Amino acid sequence: MNPDLSIEFAGIKFKNPVFTASGTFGYGYELADLMPLERLGAIVTKTITLDPRPGNVQPRIAEVASGMLNTIGLQNIGVKSFVEEPLDNLRKVGVPVIVSVAGAATDEYVETVEILSKQSGISAIELNLSCPNLKKKIVCHDLPLVQDVIKSVKKISKVPVIAKLSPLVTDISELALTAQNAGADGVTLVNTYPAMAIDVKTFKPKLSTIKGGMSGACVKPMSVRCVYDAYQNTKIPVIGCGGIMTGKDALEFMLAGATVVSVGSASLLSPKNLIKIIDEIEEILKERNIKSVKDIIGIVNTVKNAC
Repeated sequence: MNPDLSIEFAGIKFKNPVFTASGTFGYGYELADLMPLERLGAIVTKTITLDPRPGNVQPRIAEVASGMLNTIGLQNIGVKSFVEEPLDNLRKVGVPVIVSVAGAATDEYVETVEILSKQSGISAIELNLSCPNLKKKIVCHDLPLVQDVIKSVKKISKVPVIAKLSPLVTDISELALTAQNAGADGVTLVNTYPAMAIDVKTFKPKLSTIKGGMSGACVKPMSVRCVYDAYQNTKIPVIGCGGIMTGKDALEFMLAGATVVSVGSASLLSPKNLIKIIDEIEEILKERNIKSVKDIIGIVNTVKNAC
């Protein structure tokens, strides 16, 4: 008998624990011709803002060893255009939709979520509190602001609210606990890591903004540590992300405490990698005679060599 991959996160039931990561999968529906979207656990959209944003100028992506840098700058069509077309197309996919939201201030987060709250077909809101590619302070670096954004959005959201947090803090547990105490229904750990690269042929930075966000296999050990630390000190569920390229990587996050995972850079290499990760999780659990994926969450402290 095949293992049960179904999972519950913040009161929402998902067919499996593999989500797309915000910013790496477009609005989601555009890739329907490249892979069976209906097999995904959930689609997390690229970040939506109140007004359209052009994003940063080119070049915005650069390869680095075992990863990549990006400085897209939250390019998007704005929430009003999003609910007119992309959201309608996403409803037809048949999997839960989590909309990532960002704003320059609390009122922008609130106004954007107010518009989204009038729509059907949205399972949860993910608050992007941690984008490193904007020319302003990251929300996560201001704990009172984190609390204000989450509390304000919770008052008007009709669906669970998830806080996506930055790894660039002294204590990720304190940040996750702040999100929990403000009313977040879950946290996503973690966003990209601030980094830069220089082209030695031109002596110029590889990104137009000089610095950007690093993702890919190279960040996985640091991201797993963040998930582990938060899991030990909070009670709300965790979406683990940052360097997941295989099913084994995904299980590593879950063993550390993640309830589900979101996959980014691997889907840029090939959208079909998401399906491979789902299949590999199932195969590993089957090999180890584990009946449900739920049985491995956070057990790294109790079972040695679990994977």
